Amino acid sequence: MYRIKEIYFTLQGEGYHTGRPAVFIRFTGCNLWTGLEKDRHDAICNWCDTDFIGTDGPNGGRYNETQIKQIIKSLWPKERSNTPYVVCTGGEPLLQLDNKLISTIHRAGFEIGIETNGTILPPDGIDWICVSPKSNADFILKQGNELKIVYPQCGINPKKHENLDFNYFFIQPMDGPKQKDNIKKSKEFIMKHPQWRLSLQTHKIIGIP
Repeated sequence: MYRIKEIYFTLQGEGYHTGRPAVFIRFTGCNLWTGLEKDRHDAICNWCDTDFIGTDGPNGGRYNETQIKQIIKSLWPKERSNTPYVVCTGGEPLLQLDNKLISTIHRAGFEIGIETNGTILPPDGIDWICVSPKSNADFILKQGNELKIVYPQCGINPKKHENLDFNYFFIQPMDGPKQKDNIKKSKEFIMKHPQWRLSLQTHKIIGIP
């Protein structure tokens, strides 16, 4: 049984596929932090911009692969002619995402993307891999479709990752109380290093999940 925080239909809000309709599957749990405030001080990564604790979100619960397939098919609008797309995120989706679920989602006609912290190697069959490394974490997944660095992070220098095997490189300003300053720093970095593109959390800007 897969432990799922929430499943919902929306638009991809960040990175290369910004604006693409997608069903998001948010898996419960992360290997860098429990998500609990009492554990923040000792966490490998002590910040996250999403809630990945429990199974109490929209369509959250414990499901087998067939039940997840039924949910995502029910959420995808029947009038849409473009290829159905699922984004597996978290927390850390690769703690749970496996070949059985990947095959089931593909048989339902969906492409599969993941958003991962890059500390776990993925199973075969994922169509789009977005890696967002975190400082202090053992970053081992060094190839994929897009590398998205939340910026700035103490301990992560984006320039050290420019030769990795990714198609696209994104800088995304860190959310939080210093967001305006982080946007300014991100813009300045990208202007000096044109290999990198700007990723904004547009779903927060326009007020969608």
